[in-house]
Amino acid sequence: MSIPLLDPREAWRPLPPSAWNADLARHLLRRAGWAARPEDVARAVDQGLPATLARLFPTHPPTLARPVFVTRANERIAELQPLKRSAPSYEDRQILEREERDLERLSAAELAFQWLQNATDPARAPYEKWVFFLSNIYVVSLEKVRRAENIHRHFDVLRTHGAGLAPALAKAVSRSPAMIDYLDLNRSSRRAPNENFARELFELFILGEGNYTEDDVKEAARAFTGYRHNPREGFRLAAREQDRGEKTIFGRRGNFDGDQVIDLAFEQAAASTFLPREMARFYLTDAPPPGDYFAPLGEAWRASGHNLRELCLRFFGSLAFYHPAWRASHIKSPVHYYLGLVQDLGLDVIPLERSTLLPLRQMGQQLYYPPNVRGWVGGRLWINSSTLAARRQLAQTLCSPFDEQRLNADEKLDLLAARDAGRRRFTVDGDRIRAFTALGPQGIADRLCDFFLPGRVDEGYRQAIADYLSAARDAAAFEDRVRRATIAVLQSPEYQLS
Repeated sequence: MSIPLLDPREAWRPLPPSAWNADLARHLLRRAGWAARPEDVARAVDQGLPATLARLFPTHPPTLARPVFVTRANERIAELQPLKRSAPSYEDRQILEREERDLERLSAAELAFQWLQNATDPARAPYEKWVFFLSNIYVVSLEKVRRAENIHRHFDVLRTHGAGLAPALAKAVSRSPAMIDYLDLNRSSRRAPNENFARELFELFILGEGNYTEDDVKEAARAFTGYRHNPREGFRLAAREQDRGEKTIFGRRGNFDGDQVIDLAFEQAAASTFLPREMARFYLTDAPPPGDYFAPLGEAWRASGHNLRELCLRFFGSLAFYHPAWRASHIKSPVHYYLGLVQDLGLDVIPLERSTLLPLRQMGQQLYYPPNVRGWVGGRLWINSSTLAARRQLAQTLCSPFDEQRLNADEKLDLLAARDAGRRRFTVDGDRIRAFTALGPQGIADRLCDFFLPGRVDEGYRQAIADYLSAARDAAAFEDRVRRATIAVLQSPEYQLS
C-alpha cells in the first residue's frame, strides 16, 4: 500500500523539533552519509536536527590534499612525453607508453583510496557524499581525461564550491581541466564551436531536458570558445579562439561570455527545481515526483541566490525528507554499500586494489569511471545476479580473518604503510567477535537489527537470530554463529536498502 505524499506547500517546511528522535536520526545519517553508528545517532539526537545539519554540512568544508604519488606520477608522465616522441624504435616507445599507463592506473587507485579513506570518517562522510553527488551531476571520467591530477582538481572544485553559490560552482567547473578535456572545450574555437559542453551545461548541469532550444545550445557554444588549460598555467583563455560577437540565448541578445551564459541559465525557472529533483533521486527515491512538486523548495533556493549549503539544510531538514514513503526504500549504490559496511563494522579501508577497488567494480561502480556523461543512473539497475553475488562476497570477506600470506610484496608494503598511518582494522577479527558476544543472543540480535537494518524489523526475524545464536553448543560455536549471523544480516535484502 503506497503512502500519500505531503502537499508540496507543506512538504519542504522544517521538521518540528518535537518530531526529532533516534529513528529519524538514523534515517538522516544513512541517507546523508553511509551508516548510522549508535554513537553518532546519540549525538544527533542530543544536538537536535538544526545543529546536526550545520555540523554535517559545514560552511567551510575541509580540503583534501593531492596524494604525493599522484604529484610524482604526473611529473614523471610529463618527462615521458618528449622521450616518447624521440624514441629510437617502436619497441622503445611501447615500453615508455606501458610505464605511462601503469602510472595512470596507480595514480587513479591512489586517488580512489584517499577519497574512500576520508569518506569513511563519520565527521566527513555527509559532505564527501555531497561531493560524490555533485560529481554525478558535473560528470567527468578518467577514461577520457586520463590524468588523475586533473580528476583531483575537478573534485577539489566540487568540494571547495559545493557549499557556496551554484552559479559560482558551474563557472569553476567550466574552467576545470578535467571538464575542458572531457567535454571537448579544448577543441572549441571561434571558427568551429564545439557544442558538447553547452549542451550538457543546460541539459545535465542546470536546467534539464526540454528547457532550452537547439539554437540556445549553438549560441552558448560560441560563448565557451577559447577555453584551454595546460599543466603549468592551469586554465587560460585563448584570445584568438574566442567568439566575442553578439549571441541570442534564452531570448536575450548580447556579447555574452561563458560566465554570463551560466548566469542566464540560472535565471531560467527550470534551474530552481532541476538540482533539488536530482537530489531527491540520489538521496530519497529512484522515481521522484514531477518537477512542480519541488517548486516551493526551488523558490526558497532561488531566494537564497542558489546557495548550495542552504539547499542542503532545507532539503535534509524538511518534512518531506523524513516522510515514511521514502524511508528504508532506497537501494544503496556500491559505494554506499561498501562504505556503509566499513562504518557499521568499524573498519578501515583495505589499501589493496583487489580487496577494495575490484569489488566496487564487480558491484558496478568503478570510482572516477562513470559509464557516460549522465553518470550512474543507479536504483534497481544496481542489482542483478552478478552484482548481488559481489556484494555478498564483500560482506563475507570483511567479516572473515585477513589472510596476509596471499599478498604479494607490493601489497604487503601498501598494508605496512597503512598501518604506519594508524589504519589497522581491515576485517572483523576474532577479538571483535568475542567482544560482540558479551551482548548475549538477544542483545546481538537487537544490535544487528536496530543498527544495521533500516526501518522496522519483523519480530520473527529478530527472534530467529536470537534463537540461532542460543542454540550454540559452546563458546567456540557461539562465536562462529555470531560471525555467520552478522554476515547473513549484511547480505540480506534489507541491508541493501537505506
